[in-house]
Amino acid sequence: MVSAAGSAAHADGRPAVTTARIALLGNPNTGKTTLFNALCGARAKTSNFPGTTTGVRTGRADLDGIRAEVVDLPGVYDLRYGSPEVRIAQDVLAGTHGDPPSAVIVIVDACNLTRNLVLVGELLAMGQRLVVALNMVDIAQRRGLTLDAARMSARLGVPVVATVARTGAGLDELRRAIVEAIVTPERPLPADLPAADASTEDVTAWADAIVADAISGEVDGVSDDTLTERLDRAFTHPVLGILVFAAVMGGLFWTLFTLATIPMDLIEATFAALGELVRTHMPEGPIRDLLTDGVVGGIAGTIVFLPQICLLFFLISLLEDTGYLARAAFVMDRLLYRFGLPGHAFVPLLTAHACAIPAIMSTRLIPNRRDRLATILVAPFMSCSARLPVYVLLTSLIFADRPGLAALAFAGCYLLGSASGLVSALVLGRSMLPGRARPMVLELPTYKFPSFTNAVLTARDQGLAFLKTVGTVIVAICVVMWWLSSYPKVAPPPEVDAMRAQASDPNLPPGEADVLLAEADLLQGRAEGAGSIAGRLGHLLEPAFRPIGFDWQLTVGVLTSFLAREVFVSTMSVLAGGAGDPDVDEGVIARIRGMTRDDGSLVFTPAASAAALVFFVLAMQCLPTLAVTRRETGRLKYALFQLGYMSTLAYVAALIVYQSLTAVGVS
Repeated sequence: MVSAAGSAAHADGRPAVTTARIALLGNPNTGKTTLFNALCGARAKTSNFPGTTTGVRTGRADLDGIRAEVVDLPGVYDLRYGSPEVRIAQDVLAGTHGDPPSAVIVIVDACNLTRNLVLVGELLAMGQRLVVALNMVDIAQRRGLTLDAARMSARLGVPVVATVARTGAGLDELRRAIVEAIVTPERPLPADLPAADASTEDVTAWADAIVADAISGEVDGVSDDTLTERLDRAFTHPVLGILVFAAVMGGLFWTLFTLATIPMDLIEATFAALGELVRTHMPEGPIRDLLTDGVVGGIAGTIVFLPQICLLFFLISLLEDTGYLARAAFVMDRLLYRFGLPGHAFVPLLTAHACAIPAIMSTRLIPNRRDRLATILVAPFMSCSARLPVYVLLTSLIFADRPGLAALAFAGCYLLGSASGLVSALVLGRSMLPGRARPMVLELPTYKFPSFTNAVLTARDQGLAFLKTVGTVIVAICVVMWWLSSYPKVAPPPEVDAMRAQASDPNLPPGEADVLLAEADLLQGRAEGAGSIAGRLGHLLEPAFRPIGFDWQLTVGVLTSFLAREVFVSTMSVLAGGAGDPDVDEGVIARIRGMTRDDGSLVFTPAASAAALVFFVLAMQCLPTLAVTRRETGRLKYALFQLGYMSTLAYVAALIVYQSLTAVGVS
């Protein structure tokens, strides 16, 4: 009976397996994820491994009538060290959580066999049923190497299949080998296999002997190797490497904001039409207002960011597949290490520019807990996509009709957020999280063409995670905000009734009636906003925010944006007498620019707008992110510290900006 597999019996006595559990294991950068996607395709999901905060991908594959569950384990070099990913691999192999695997597919890099075969030797010594996928043989062949998979199979005593996971070459043979490994009785171990407690040197010597026996040919790919060396010298150079990194990231974000505009505009137009459809076919009343302004507006305000999230992860996946991201992490390690962060923090901090939630989740495989906590605590300083509407609004208010200066201020927001995150990491390293970041040991993978399929599946998975984790929260926030800003209903001021009565006079000049009605609607909207629960709360807390230039309306906007930053624009639009538009168009900007305080002065003066911009760059204004911090760290205190520290820093910085500008006559 094969473990973790249901079976009947063949006529020849072999078990007729109908279900099985397959584990994928290998060193990092061997194409394991590409092979997993080739086997499972879209039939995969990511979930937390039991008892940990680390995600493991599982999928389904049909193998000659066998319904196989495929588990994509984290990449590991050696099973004898206690990192989080190694412990997960050990638990799966031992069957600690569920059945042990029926077979283990070990993906090895054909260009770096000695190091990869060390892991194979460990698994053989553990008694695992193996199939070795000799991946990236095309690159090895271009380098002039001839690999004898049959000879290697004979030496190892397990099936060895040459594959190119990116193109699908060898996958059919690999599927047949997996089935054979599942149903075939256990094979004897190789006679020369080192014992399970053998030293690393003994295992490496054994791997060297197999490589010498199974590989022949002289490396004639001198031009390829020379090109690789030249690229590495450029990409990892202390100065040129940073310039290349800046150029690559600039191109990435230019592509992101250029291409994402098309689907974002389409999404906004679709939901605007949907809201108008509801408004047209439903009678007036609170239910219609709830659906159009709360539900439809809330969903639109969530999904509108989905193209940016998906496109960002699509582009990052392509860069990772080419081998460039490892070089970028190597270059950035020099910078990050000086601020108490590991080079491993590079990808989470980059990801945080889309959304802090997947960024914090991606810190799971940073080996050292101290480094992981430092990265989690500073990741929200990176300017995420949810801040973009706020940046657009406030920079447009500060620099009206001066797009060049507005663009510089917009870029300055990203610089301020990144610099604040690095400095905060340095402060944490000398206070709350003492110690230095662990030096990063990183293998530079071979350069190769990226997998389009991998990139698409990565974008899909991250997009779904964004919608599941954040979408429902933001929709609920928008509904709650609509209710808080709409109730209780208040009677219109006397001047509103007088204006409407005057507008009904048939003797008025053409167009004047419309002006009176518009002004009456604006006054009534302001009265309703001031009398609502949100308005009353804003009036209550206004004294605390007055030193940074905020009146009760700006206070309400800031308070609601603590639930989710992107709600700020909708909140201010509602308070300005609009319908809570999620888009920052000229009409919304003009309406918000004209907002006045109770004394008749403008709400968004240059000083107040600048203070608000700095506040939004630095403040922790995302409850879903705090929830993820609590889950990933396992402690509520870290989420509370993140909220308190970032909010205090934002308030103090905004106070300095507002008071300084006011002192020099900018009001």
